[in-house]
Amino acid sequence: MSSLNLDDFSDLIERPDGAVRRDAEERRERLTVPSGALGRLDELGDWLAAAQGAVPVRAIRQPRVVLFAGDHGVASLDVSGRPAKGAHRLVRAVLEGGSPVAVLARRAEVPVRIVDAGLDCDPELLPDEVVRHRVRRGSGRIDIEDALSAEEAERAVRLGMAIADEEADSGTDLVVLGDLSVGGTTAAATLIAALCGTDASVVTGRGGAGIDDLAWMRKCAAVRDALRRARPVLGDQLELLAAVGGADLAAMTGFLLQSAVRRMPVILDGVVSAACALVGQRAAFRAPDWWLAGQLSGEPAQAKALDRMALNPLLDQGVTVGEGSGALLALPLVQAAAALAAELPERSGAEKDTIGAE
Repeated sequence: MSSLNLDDFSDLIERPDGAVRRDAEERRERLTVPSGALGRLDELGDWLAAAQGAVPVRAIRQPRVVLFAGDHGVASLDVSGRPAKGAHRLVRAVLEGGSPVAVLARRAEVPVRIVDAGLDCDPELLPDEVVRHRVRRGSGRIDIEDALSAEEAERAVRLGMAIADEEADSGTDLVVLGDLSVGGTTAAATLIAALCGTDASVVTGRGGAGIDDLAWMRKCAAVRDALRRARPVLGDQLELLAAVGGADLAAMTGFLLQSAVRRMPVILDGVVSAACALVGQRAAFRAPDWWLAGQLSGEPAQAKALDRMALNPLLDQGVTVGEGSGALLALPLVQAAAALAAELPERSGAEKDTIGAE
């Protein structure tokens, strides 16, 4: 019997400060730039002020990219454009600076942290700071078996919680969250289909690496079979993650929930982080108030999950590569919103009188 109940997060997570948000909105009405002229940047500035509990909003000084890595047994069915058990190569590309997220992070001067939750490779292939948290080597084939045992699922969620605490304690003030996985979009589609009550064909996309029609049909069949195993355990989020999630997805879920407890905002990337967020919402309905949807990836399951959580993506650039790249592209928008909300001057008394006379 697990000692961890994700429903307990419902009592631990509060919404961003509504009074502070109202103060931020009132201050915005006094700025020299007309309210609404900055479009969605106004809304983002108000959201950040509420999350920080500060007016004017503080600049984002210590953002960080956090990537959870893992392999999924379902990839052995050729449902991914990448080879099964190959997620360690994605990790290596980031470490060596040759992946999209590494390039973007270098350009933005944002540090990247990689957490191996369930890679299926020899630990010696990667640095110790990456592999030392591993819960298990690869996750089970979710169409025919559980991804994790109950004990492993709890360990993975607690791992994510611990990483969130470490980031919050170190001063990280905003996280760009992503994944480095092979087969992860299949598990994510299954979770979203189960939680939204939809069929496999509605949520099955072509993944970050892109797959042909035959691979899509295999993926759709895998999601269908995994859904049969997911539906009986829908009442318990931890059991659901154990049945059809994976070590990386369970860790990301724990990370998202604990980040909300610690009042640390998170930008979600693609379908994998959206699936974990949806599980988190089922556990704690206030949690999505701490998250932003960085981008629309084109995965149908992601769109379904974001709609369920009422999260409106900041960008729609067709970025499907994953790795947190799309969410990282949205970071400058959030930083710009903070800078504008903090640094634009308020109107003088004479300007206010003139506007009032009009």
